[in-house]
This record gives sequence, C-alpha cells and structure tokens, in this order.
Amino acid sequence: MRYLKDIRDGEQVIGHYLCKQKQTLKSRTGKPYISLKLQDKTGLVDAKIWDIHNEIEEFEENSFIKIDGIVSVFQGEYQISIRRLRLSMEGEYDPMDYVPCTDKDINGMLEKLRGYIDKVENPYIKKLLQSFFVEDEAFLSKFTYHSAARSVHHSYMGGLLEHTLSVVEYANFLSHYYSSSNHDIVIAGAMLHDIGKIEELSDFPMNDYTDLGQLLGHIMIGAEMVGKKISQIKNFPPNLEALIKHCILAHHGEFEYGSPKRPKTIEAMIIHCADNTDAKIKLFDEAIMGDHSKGSWVGFNRMLGRNIRKSDF
Repeated sequence: MRYLKDIRDGEQVIGHYLCKQKQTLKSRTGKPYISLKLQDKTGLVDAKIWDIHNEIEEFEENSFIKIDGIVSVFQGEYQISIRRLRLSMEGEYDPMDYVPCTDKDINGMLEKLRGYIDKVENPYIKKLLQSFFVEDEAFLSKFTYHSAARSVHHSYMGGLLEHTLSVVEYANFLSHYYSSSNHDIVIAGAMLHDIGKIEELSDFPMNDYTDLGQLLGHIMIGAEMVGKKISQIKNFPPNLEALIKHCILAHHGEFEYGSPKRPKTIEAMIIHCADNTDAKIKLFDEAIMGDHSKGSWVGFNRMLGRNIRKSDF
C-alpha cells in the first residue's frame, strides 16, 4: 500500500483510500468538478476530479475507493488529480490501514491524566472524575481511542485523550498561577470539557458526526453525561455541579464559536483559554508538519485565517 505520507510531487498514485469528504463544485468557467479529502492512517490529502467521465464511478463520502491520479503541490500541500476511480471491493483493503493514530503512548497519557485525579482534594470532585476515568470501562474504551475532531485538530485515534491531557496541563499551570481559582474545579472542567465527543463523533474509520452530534453537539452531550454521573453520587452539592457544568458549557468562549454560555467564572475562563491555546497551536503544528514546499511560507490556513510561516532563517 502507498501511504499518503510517502507520496511525492509528480508521481502517479494508484491505490485504495477512504473518501472522508466529497463536494461537487463548479470552476470559474462553470464546469463541474469534484473535490475530495482522501485518508489513510498517515493523514489526509486533498484530491480533485477535474474531468467527470465514464471512468469515474459513482461513490459517496466515507466510501473506500481505488484511485489512479497524479500528485502535484498546491499552496504548499500535496494534491492528487484523479483520472480514474472506482469503488473498492471487500478484501482489497484492510480498514485499519485507514485509521490515523496519535504518535504518543496512549497508556502513558491515560496514566498521566489519572495522576491529576490523585491531586484533587474535594471528595465529590474526586469521586466524579474516578467514575469516568477509573471505573467506567465502557467510557474509557471509547475515550482513550477517540478523535477530538472530524478534521480540524487532533482528528486521529487517541486525539481526544492527547488534547484533553494538554488542556489539563495548561489549565493546571494557570490555576496555580492565579490563586483565586479553585484548582479542583479547574482540573474537573479540563478533564471533562470534551467528553461529549465520544457521542458526537462516530468511531474510526468513519469519524463523522452522529445524529446526536448533529442535533445536540458535544458541549450539551458532555454536560448531560456529567449530570448523569453526579446523580449517582450521594449528596453532591448542587452549586458545585453548576460550577463544573458551566466550565463545560462555556469552554468555547463566545456565542459565535458555539458556546451556549460565555465564561463567568475564573475556572471557566482558564479552561477556555487552555482549550483554545492547545487547539490553535496544534493547527500551526499540523500545518507546518504537513507542508511539503521548499519555501518558508506554508500558505493560507483556512481555520486560522492567515498565512503560516516556518521559522527558518
């Protein structure tokens, strides 16, 4: 199998890939073409079908397809111009070849995350975190291997755990720096802020929005998951429940970014800043690591809304 990380400018690529995204668009002259995102376990690559003819079979998003195309570089990233395409047949591919995965040790990250629970002093918060990250095997089997996003940042197996640990580490530092914050609430909010993503996104290799994800979103789902666990903890203080849920509901920061609440506590603001910091820096990191041009400029990043430059001199 020819992995996407190994393709090079100018070469012919013939192989089976997962079609993660598909859009039918029109060129400036009005001619229709198809824009795709192809995926294997090494990453995503943009692809285009400029000429839709009888050697291009009908296919849908999240289908396995066999392509024949030529690689070029566009705005610093590889792009495949597909000449022929058909649906892959069962037995022609191994689904596990199409599951991108963190390069970090999953068990090591989980143990490090659990170490923060040991530092929590409030017995109710400790019990809440243990109920998810120690006692709930069904939750852990999903959380540890889940993606943090469909295609934005940490969109690979183990990405949710990796992102959560990073947010906890940032938030832990900020909580100690700002003494008016409640450290236990900060740790709880940071660990729980994205747990709803295990229901918002389907498992790999699809890693796409579920019906529940489309209708409710991970913020609402996560708050409901926390509420269910808290209902099983005797005498859990209602005000503490509200403060923890607020951290989840406010972690996107602003209404225009999908946050049902803006941060109204210092703990919620810390978690929002920690989450935003990790997400934004990861976007820079992924853009730089995925750039294959020889120049200093990576090119325009749509999610960041700016051109990215490598720090070479």
